[in-house]
Amino acid sequence: MSAVFLNIAIGLATSILSGGFVWAWQRARNIRILRRKQEFFGLKPGAACLIVMNHKYDAPGSTAQNDVQAMIKVATLASETGSKISVRSCDEIKGINADHTEFCIGGINSNPRTVEYLTNYLPGVTLKPYSATRRDSAAIVVGDQRFLFEHGKAEYALVAKFTPPASARPVMIICGQRSVANRGAMEFLHRNYLTLMKSVTSTDQFCLVVKIVSSDIYGHEMTELTEDVTAAAFVDKRTRSRV
Repeated sequence: MSAVFLNIAIGLATSILSGGFVWAWQRARNIRILRRKQEFFGLKPGAACLIVMNHKYDAPGSTAQNDVQAMIKVATLASETGSKISVRSCDEIKGINADHTEFCIGGINSNPRTVEYLTNYLPGVTLKPYSATRRDSAAIVVGDQRFLFEHGKAEYALVAKFTPPASARPVMIICGQRSVANRGAMEFLHRNYLTLMKSVTSTDQFCLVVKIVSSDIYGHEMTELTEDVTAAAFVDKRTRSRV
């Protein structure tokens, strides 16, 4: 009888120890994943996260539903990492991001702040204006590469992260050819940041082009990484030297 109780005691002890090791391993894994998320997106517990809201291109004063969803995704990320969230319109915010991690959403027709960031800090990038007659309408041009806009079939978003010289925290730009591309790119980053961390040269500064495939059929959900254009984006087209 004593041997039976001994076996039971050993079994219980083994179960408790195994459960404890599993719990500790899972907790350590979750902490590692959270820290990687903080590193990739430039978010910091207790620090400020500023979401810059764009306008709907044909309705100033309103924001497209897909852009709202993209901002909600950013807010969710910030909440997960313990950041303090604030949302400001691109029209009302002035000055640098300073000690705020900034997410600036929207492109040439919806967010002038994005355009200024690209002009000043990513000189290798050009955004073509919309035109009903030009083949390169709404194209994203990075160095010698052109990412052409095909409404509902192939749409692109430029995703860039950098820290302005006078700022303490980074800026992340989500600049899509349409609002569906902004949302698709943000969802793509959220799903794939661990993989992207292994492929980018540095998590402090990068520039990626994300493709949204067949949005007329799949909405924002079918996305893929098209190109890492970091080297070309941060090179001045005129001097061909790094800025």
